[in-house]
Amino acid sequence: MLISRQERARICSDTELGAGNVLHRLKAYGRAPGELALRTDGTWRAPDGSRPEVLTLGQLYEAVETYAGWYAAHGVKPRDPVAVHTYSSAENAVNYLALTSLGAIPSLVNGNLRPEIAREYVRRQGAVGAFTDAEHHAVLSGPEGDGPGLGFCVTAAEIRPEFRERLPKAYPYRHDPTDPVIISHSSGTTGMPKGVPHTHRTLMYSQVHRLRYSSGADMARTLVALPGPHNAAIATLLYCLLLRADVKLLSGRRGAEVLDAIEEYRPSTVLAFAGTFGEMAGEDLAARDLSSVEVWFNTGDAAHEAHIRALVRHGGHEQIERNGTDLRRRRVEGSVFVDGLGSSEVGHSLFHNRHTKDTSAYSRCIGKPFSFAEAAVLAEDGTPLPPGEIGRLGLRSPTLSPGYWNDSLTWNRMRLGGYWLPGDLAYQDEEGNFYHLDRATDAIRTRAGILFSTRTEELLLRELPELADCTVVGVAPEGVRADWEGDGEAEAYALLQLAHEGDGTADGGDTEEWTGRVNAVLSGAGFPPVARALRMKPGDVAKGATGKVLKRVMRDRFAAEEHA
Repeated sequence: MLISRQERARICSDTELGAGNVLHRLKAYGRAPGELALRTDGTWRAPDGSRPEVLTLGQLYEAVETYAGWYAAHGVKPRDPVAVHTYSSAENAVNYLALTSLGAIPSLVNGNLRPEIAREYVRRQGAVGAFTDAEHHAVLSGPEGDGPGLGFCVTAAEIRPEFRERLPKAYPYRHDPTDPVIISHSSGTTGMPKGVPHTHRTLMYSQVHRLRYSSGADMARTLVALPGPHNAAIATLLYCLLLRADVKLLSGRRGAEVLDAIEEYRPSTVLAFAGTFGEMAGEDLAARDLSSVEVWFNTGDAAHEAHIRALVRHGGHEQIERNGTDLRRRRVEGSVFVDGLGSSEVGHSLFHNRHTKDTSAYSRCIGKPFSFAEAAVLAEDGTPLPPGEIGRLGLRSPTLSPGYWNDSLTWNRMRLGGYWLPGDLAYQDEEGNFYHLDRATDAIRTRAGILFSTRTEELLLRELPELADCTVVGVAPEGVRADWEGDGEAEAYALLQLAHEGDGTADGGDTEEWTGRVNAVLSGAGFPPVARALRMKPGDVAKGATGKVLKRVMRDRFAAEEHA
């Protein structure tokens, strides 16, 4: 049962509450130790050697205090960064709660990072030690792992129940609102991931805002398929703990894995990134039971219309209708897709656009910012542009990170006119809605004009139903820069993934035929043409640790093949 209105009011007025002490504030609220706190997927090994799939609040307290006792016994102090490198979402969550209870700073490292990248990233954090799973232990502890200079590298098997007795006297740590409580990292689409800290205040601000203005009824049974090390997953967990929601953390994020979990767990809300939703939309959804789903919540990159439309046909949701002078709730067919645009740096989606099977606000529309945030489309000198003009998206928000960890130079280069720049290109309409066009680094200057890759992909997926997905990249001569900031020219290529590829039902066609079809669609929309459209297999698409397509890698790979 979700919290009452009285409990909600108490939480929203709690001046001590922040992202670093949610578990301990629940004790102050008198929450029962026997109530359900968290469901796992069995990937976390508890201190008693079991692999529980359900944890009560009391069991979660015990696990967190045991981990905190181990860290305290091994010299971890307030404001010490500690790396956490694991595939398990539950391990990330338990370590986050334990380290913040000591005032330490968990630096959560995605398990999909290449070993050499992970080692260098951890070294740059200045971590005093690390927690890893068995698969990643050699990455940070072996001969090649000496670089980070870690004082310890521990796995769950070494954290035993008796360490619960080693808690420091001043436990739990009392946070100042400005204390850092997490370092997560960017997706690394431009190379080395950037360390993104959040504070006791910034990571909790939007969660309290949601509690204040929403009942959270659709979150009653929540499946979190976000990357476990991402601050969005941690923030969602904190929100669900406060809300007393039934929440399950999923470590696998492939489309088929999430669909399997939906059928087993029967969630009302599913949270994931756009890449996961795209993979789900490419599956045979008619063969799946998605009837429990009321809301799909997307954050990070905005999702594609074709993928949204495939998902909202399933499930159902309640809507309020007027019957004379009375209001009543009625369940209708079709789920709701809440499309958000955000980033690690802003700590929460700052835009939201609500879709159902009957809505039509697409064309890369990301809607309006939340009431606590401010957005603008900026010229290159930082001047806000009028509606209809394309420029850099700028953001202001109390949820914004205080800056990149150990890299203030990069952080300050991403500020303009008092706004923070996420690196996106956008425009605004007369009604105040924002439209996302592309990343500035992915826009392609061609002989016929600028081709915005993400907007082009959106159009092709909508107009060519044979496509499961596509990626548009530009290939420029060596040494020539042809993106938004460049002044050269490139040739654009559309790399197409066909639906049902490999099962004998995919529509064929050679390169010339597909190029003609693609350019007919682009010409009809007034977009510049591509040089060629090529079919490719899903496994040929380079993706980063968080599942985003690495267009930088695709450009380099494709350019090398073309030069060869």
